[in-house]
Amino acid sequence: MTFLTPLFLFGLLAAAIPVAIHLIRREKPPKVIFSTLRFIKTTTKKLVLFQQIQQWLLLLLRSAVIVLLVLAFARPLFDQSIARMLDAEPEAAVVLFDVSLSMQYGDNFERGREAVRQILADLSPGDEAALVSFASTAVNVSELTTDISQLRSQVDAMAGPGYDTVRFFPALRLANEILDSSAYEAKKVYLVSDFQANGLTETDQGWTLAPGVSFTGIDVGESETRNVLLTDVRSPARLIADSSDYNILARVRSTGSVHVPRAQVLLRIDGETVSQETVELTDRSETVVTLPARFENSGAHTGEIVVSGDDFLVDNSFYFTIDVLPRIRVLIINGDPSPNWFDDESHWLNLALQGMGDSPFEVQTVDVPRFDSDALTQTDIVVLMNAADLGSSAVTAINNYVLAGGRVLFAPGDIVNAEQFNSQFGAISPATLENPLLLDQTINDYLLIADVDRRHPALRPLELDWNARFEAVWSVTAAPDSAVLMRFDNAMPALIERSVGEGTTMLFASALDLEWSNLPLQGLYVPFMHETLRYMVQPVLKQRAYQVGDIIDLSPEIIARSATLALRESDGTVRSLPADSPFYTAQRPGLLNAGAEGEAYYAVNLNPAASDLARVLPTLVHDRIINPDTTPQQSTQVRTAQLVAELEQPQRLWWWITGLVMLLLLVEGYIANRTYR
Repeated sequence: MTFLTPLFLFGLLAAAIPVAIHLIRREKPPKVIFSTLRFIKTTTKKLVLFQQIQQWLLLLLRSAVIVLLVLAFARPLFDQSIARMLDAEPEAAVVLFDVSLSMQYGDNFERGREAVRQILADLSPGDEAALVSFASTAVNVSELTTDISQLRSQVDAMAGPGYDTVRFFPALRLANEILDSSAYEAKKVYLVSDFQANGLTETDQGWTLAPGVSFTGIDVGESETRNVLLTDVRSPARLIADSSDYNILARVRSTGSVHVPRAQVLLRIDGETVSQETVELTDRSETVVTLPARFENSGAHTGEIVVSGDDFLVDNSFYFTIDVLPRIRVLIINGDPSPNWFDDESHWLNLALQGMGDSPFEVQTVDVPRFDSDALTQTDIVVLMNAADLGSSAVTAINNYVLAGGRVLFAPGDIVNAEQFNSQFGAISPATLENPLLLDQTINDYLLIADVDRRHPALRPLELDWNARFEAVWSVTAAPDSAVLMRFDNAMPALIERSVGEGTTMLFASALDLEWSNLPLQGLYVPFMHETLRYMVQPVLKQRAYQVGDIIDLSPEIIARSATLALRESDGTVRSLPADSPFYTAQRPGLLNAGAEGEAYYAVNLNPAASDLARVLPTLVHDRIINPDTTPQQSTQVRTAQLVAELEQPQRLWWWITGLVMLLLLVEGYIANRTYR
């Protein structure tokens, strides 16, 4: 037997009240002096004993009435499944713990960890639970288990939040799948987070938890936040040495709930502060800061922009790299010079390479008779424009120059002899010349560029349409080890590339002046020549800027026959990556150095969305994910009260006890009226 309202049992103490009253009111027989006893009626001892029994019975009835009333109010219940009333119905729970960047603000993480501990402590014996720490994706996942102490140990062992953005729905979907494997009917998802607004995305509209799965959001975020964020930084990835100053632009914004009116922004190059600015921040917009910098020495440089003035230091730095390259030395061998600049073979190429300020090229032009092979030692690339009859010594020098690592661009024109060209440069040329194809101008016939390999590094930046009209081209046959990068609309090769020895050669199957086409008058001529020559001389511009979570391909840093690659992280940790799988997932902001033979830096930054501390209410997440077919979960007290009512309904013992009390009161009244006082 148990009692539904056991506190009323303290009323049993009231059963002592009739006893106390009886003892207090008990009177001693008075002593009366009589001269004689012959006038006193004689009473038998049996009558006196009967009166004493009546008084004790009356005392017992009054105490019993009080005891029975107390028991009626305590509501006794006989049932073998009393454990159910103690809410022992097992529950399956998945606890989602946000470990994204914003949880590093203040004491968010420690409050969150304490909230997870409390959830685990509130579970009853027999409940099963799983723990999932997550950011944009799941970080650590434990399966459902009844060993709650194991989950507590995992919570205590957590190192802290990372640097990734938060996404709620991937974790919620995972929790839904975990609960689907549970045989328990009661299922619940707990989400412990600071509820960053960016955790909700429009792409997740329409998804809900499975029917019957309830949701509880526990907000552990700071009510007031102060944060200044670098939302964007514009810095050049590649510069030319000895050029003018460059301006690096940074966008700064206050993102916390408490506005920060001003901030300090400084620029560091190679660890040294080069400029500093104080910015005033408006309430609703970003502020653009201009930070001047100058790079006089060639090579790889690192940069860092630091903002200060807030309470969140984790996102106060932005990192970048800049490759400062020397100017490209171009030697143009002009095979058809002319006193008329309009007809000169090299005029248009000279204008394209040097006709702008801060040109990345240093151009030297020589006629065929004045060509000196010693100039090749001071040249990065040679452009042979309609050049013929160079002489055996010059031809030998150019061939050796390519084999040793030099670059040559062939642009044959009308004075080039195919047989002579193939004999002199067949060993290094990407194609053999066959014969010039002269189109009939009387019918306005011409060729167009119809096929371009836009994946090639030299052509990928060129997004303009190829509208140049070619009135004459060379019919060529590409070498077996060459690659055709462009074709005319008659399927003939237009631009061919070949690697020879340590060097590279390209052949453009037409002239680069106005003699055979109007290409120099097209808007794409300048970028085409710049990108082609830069590609041939300088290494391909590698991606150096990444965000946390990105996968970095470090294969360009692998040395031939090297088994591993040493990667130094921003905190000084050195990791060894296998050469056959040189991929690294960026884990923290900073500068990575993967230089096998020097310094090769990669900049890793935070996603600005991860630092935006705007928040949403947990009820908004609840309304987005709760299934309409899910009956609202009642509280433990309500469910227990309902269960008690169901169990008590067929018994109603307190009714019978109350009836017995009424009967005893009638008996007590009858006896009390007949008892001698």
